[in-house]
Amino acid sequence: MSTAAAQVVRSEWTKIRSVASTVWTLSLAVVVSVALGMLISVLSRNEFDSMSPRDRLSFDPTYVSFAGMSLGQLAMIVFGVLVVANEYSSGMIRTSLAAVPQRGTFLFSKVAVATALALAVGLVTAFLAFFLGQAMLGDLRASLGDPGVLRAVIGGGLYMTLIAMFSMGVAAMLRSPMLSLGILMPFFFLISNILGNVDVTRKVGQYLPDQAGSRIMQVVTPVDREPPYGPWGGLGIMALWVAAALLGGYLVLRRRDA
Repeated sequence: MSTAAAQVVRSEWTKIRSVASTVWTLSLAVVVSVALGMLISVLSRNEFDSMSPRDRLSFDPTYVSFAGMSLGQLAMIVFGVLVVANEYSSGMIRTSLAAVPQRGTFLFSKVAVATALALAVGLVTAFLAFFLGQAMLGDLRASLGDPGVLRAVIGGGLYMTLIAMFSMGVAAMLRSPMLSLGILMPFFFLISNILGNVDVTRKVGQYLPDQAGSRIMQVVTPVDREPPYGPWGGLGIMALWVAAALLGGYLVLRRRDA
């Protein structure tokens, strides 16, 4: 890395570290994911005996401990949006681009720093959610050494990271925190879940970024619900969505004035 690029990276790290809202959103992602995962794990353990034979066959103790990530990912979305779009809402983007005229370097440095931070938080979240969730499951728990479990746990951290990166790309395209959150929040929290669980739209919904990416966290495939791709294939589909969003963000940044 050149000296100039290293200086840009340090500058972006300082920006992220100095904004309290970004730090709080990452903390919230950990707390919500772990706490809700523990709660769902306790409820699942208590209800296991009353489950139907089909539901028992589909029971995935590893994935149960990640149940809280459905809400925790919303905090990662907020983090990704704020990292990029805060400079537009505050007007600081003009100063930043004056200091770093190479817009590709500017955006890459911002995304690289935020991605490294999101990856660290995502992995901590995934491992905490797994170990504490399994403790709540008691005799139903899985072990990190069981087939597919370590992949699922590491994949959980990668999933959270890609969610944040996708949000950065969307925010770079829309250039507004309110507009970005107004689209991303209902999309991931409502629309994607509806499309992925309704029979008529499931074939389309399973290729949405969160639906495809979450496959990496599953060890047991639900009965009659196996998608046409495996865990890494699903994460690959999500990565393509992320690449498209970041490319779109770069093109908008390159072609439009601040």
